[in-house]
Amino acid sequence: MSAHIIIVEDDEDIAALVAFNLEREGCTCTLVHNGTEGWAQIRTQLPDCVILDMMLPGMTGLQIFSEMKSCELTKNIPTLFLTARAQLDDKLECLDMGADDYITKPFSCKELKLRVRNLLHRAKSGASRLIVKQGPICVDKANQKASLDGAPLELTSAEFKILSYLMERPDKVQNRYELQQALLGYSDSTQTRALDTHIKRLRQKLGAHAECIATERGVGYYFTTSPAKSE
Repeated sequence: MSAHIIIVEDDEDIAALVAFNLEREGCTCTLVHNGTEGWAQIRTQLPDCVILDMMLPGMTGLQIFSEMKSCELTKNIPTLFLTARAQLDDKLECLDMGADDYITKPFSCKELKLRVRNLLHRAKSGASRLIVKQGPICVDKANQKASLDGAPLELTSAEFKILSYLMERPDKVQNRYELQQALLGYSDSTQTRALDTHIKRLRQKLGAHAECIATERGVGYYFTTSPAKSE
């Protein structure tokens, strides 16, 4: 597994145990012990998966999950409840709200790893990913929205198409003529200035992260995952 997982669990020992096991599988884990802070981290970092306890200080697990489902950028993040509440009604309530899985404490670390693996596999095996995230930049293709460090990015339709297309193909140079034809509908090679203008404005809106949109001279553009190394 290679994924970023946020674990919202007020019992620090349990949180550390879960993180230890998942990190041994290749995951990166962020541990949060307060519900309010957990929700802040989720909407800012947009992880690949969330593990939630039910009873938390600040916001409860159900309150966090409700906020996640009402937010366009977080509603599709796979979520597993890990809780001591073993009553069937509690489990059914979570699943009815749209939770992906539910495990009660005490739990088997092996079972937890397998269930998280399955969640991540299902999330990534779809025909197309609706949420694409590269570093601090995230695009929600289903709702035509983008964010930078958790804050909304106001993009035109053309800018959104270009950013999404490049982010889905990181570190792969895209020919400028193919880009303009596929995304902007321009078939005339003399209109490449329009593409260059869109790229320039997109970089301006990305601010300090403008270098993520890199140029391959004489060829086209690409989204670099190592902007510090780009020219």
